[in-house]
Amino acid sequence: MKLLLVVVVCIGWIFSGVLRAQEVSVIPYPASVRMLDGKFSLKAGKIEYRTAEFAPEAGFLAEQLEDLSCRMKADKDEKKAVILLTQSADIQNREGYRLQITPKGVTIAAKNRAGMFYGIQTFLQLVRNGGRDLACCEIEDAPRYDWRGYMLDESRHFFGKEKVKQLLDWMAYYKLNKFHWHLTDEPGWRIEIKKYPRLATVGGKGNWSDPNCQDVRFYTQDEIREIVAYAAGRHIEIIPEIDMPGHATAANFAYPGLSGGGTPEHPEFTFNVGKEKVYQFLTDVLREVTGLFPSSLIHTGGDEVAYGIKAWETDADVQGMMKREGLTEVKEAERYFTHRIEDSVRMLGKTLAGWDELLDAGVPAGGTLIFWWRHDRVNQLKKLLAKGYETVLCPRKPLYFDFIQHKTHKWGRVWSGFCPLEDVYAFPDKGIAAWGIPAEHLTHIRGIQANVWTERMHNTRRLDFMTFPRICALAESAWTPAGVKDYDSFTRRMEKAYRDFDRAGIYYFDARDPEARPEPAGPQQQKRNLPMDFRD
Repeated sequence: MKLLLVVVVCIGWIFSGVLRAQEVSVIPYPASVRMLDGKFSLKAGKIEYRTAEFAPEAGFLAEQLEDLSCRMKADKDEKKAVILLTQSADIQNREGYRLQITPKGVTIAAKNRAGMFYGIQTFLQLVRNGGRDLACCEIEDAPRYDWRGYMLDESRHFFGKEKVKQLLDWMAYYKLNKFHWHLTDEPGWRIEIKKYPRLATVGGKGNWSDPNCQDVRFYTQDEIREIVAYAAGRHIEIIPEIDMPGHATAANFAYPGLSGGGTPEHPEFTFNVGKEKVYQFLTDVLREVTGLFPSSLIHTGGDEVAYGIKAWETDADVQGMMKREGLTEVKEAERYFTHRIEDSVRMLGKTLAGWDELLDAGVPAGGTLIFWWRHDRVNQLKKLLAKGYETVLCPRKPLYFDFIQHKTHKWGRVWSGFCPLEDVYAFPDKGIAAWGIPAEHLTHIRGIQANVWTERMHNTRRLDFMTFPRICALAESAWTPAGVKDYDSFTRRMEKAYRDFDRAGIYYFDARDPEARPEPAGPQQQKRNLPMDFRD
């Protein structure tokens, strides 16, 4: 019996070693990996691109390899290239690629630029993690979802363009492709609107920690253009969010005549849906936003309006509009507002996006992208998918990165649980298995997204701690086919990711040893001193 046990243990150890030998150290893990005999030694030489379309990607690869102390020159039609970038018609997915490493060289094939870029990122990870002597292999890869998102809230706390660019670099490295930018909310308005300059100069004052702070923090339109271009070079689409009709505090501080009231704690919470000038104002704002962001989407929020909607019951303008339009409940006034804004968005040539409350507003399924965030309302998700709404999954649990990630942490949110690394990795498969959604409805799921709300993140150190390493689990869940995902393999490959974080100076949560890096303290919120306009 003891001999049998020893044999079983040895076989298991050998089998485990074989599995590890078959792995490539890449996050997110590719759809298909086949190891080949031999090694390839990367030395200085040529990067050939046979299609002019791939010139930017060839230049990016050369630049990245130079950072790794390997000088290579990108050339079109250069014979005997060390690395060949080529177009392949048999690769169907626009973000798919094929990477072949043989003793003679490297070939990356793709249908278009996005796929080529992701093939390059895989190759760069192999070089960073394995050095210049690379095991030969063939990788066939394409993403599970076309929406692989990361949302950053800069209304609560502002981080600036250099930090945003760094986040975009990490997103690109891990093949995330949608940056949802939450630019307006209660604490601050963070985007310059030239027609209404006080939105930035007045609405940009303060933050969640210190609402009375007089520092003005916002992005100029030139900075927005710079960041949008930077993201585009990394095949990342930026989706701006201008929150309405709730979460309008900062805008109403700048222009008090827009206010529709709110709660005693937040008397300026909503825009006034009964005033015509509000619709003109918001259309003007969206017009300028549209000119800055090439994305086909404009996200207008639409969540949590109920927190301030009671004020509309006595507001003369709202009541006048309701009488004029034949509305009997203030909830109908919210729906009226949403449809008018949807008309404005469509008029500007964009598609409306918003949180899952938009389902109740009756916006058209064919022209709206919905973000399902209320994890405790699975029925809302089922309704969305059954009605044919294209939907991004970003539920609080496990994809709100302001939730703590370990039981010893105390500065983030905890709502009947928290969001550890393994739960992020298990999503959405664990959820899909439990929700009982018909297979034909699952086709309406565009992808997944982590939302980084920053009430508890007042500096870059804390932002990093809450983002890393969960961004890696997010990336693999969004990219890697469900049948290929393996958490044990992921944790092994994370060893190289932690090393990358160290090199980049990222203050991350070390899931291997939760006590190794203390949790950075979060901010304490001060009470806002209300302007005279909102004290009555």
